[in-house]
Amino acid sequence: MKDIMGMMGKVQEMQAKMEQVQEEIQNSVVQGSAGGDLVTVTLSGKGDLKGLTIDPSLLKADEVEILEDLIIAAHTDALAKAEATKIEKMQEVTAGLPIPPGMKLPF
Repeated sequence: MKDIMGMMGKVQEMQAKMEQVQEEIQNSVVQGSAGGDLVTVTLSGKGDLKGLTIDPSLLKADEVEILEDLIIAAHTDALAKAEATKIEKMQEVTAGLPIPPGMKLPF
């Protein structure tokens, strides 16, 4: 019975840590860039677009498609960085737990 109580305490402790990490992730800010930093996208941890910076040299009428592609690439880069940060933080919380690889936690 003692082991079950100890395990329940660890589960509650991990749950509190997970909630804290979730909040940290949601409050974090990540940047992605493309074209040698000519386009930079800033996202919140939730994936909300918070900022977009475009180098003035890209603002030419005949280069609209290039600019569009760079914005998409920068956004994709920022999303990948946000996901990597989330995975890293969750691994810190779940270290030592027998969670199968690839299992998505509830967020």
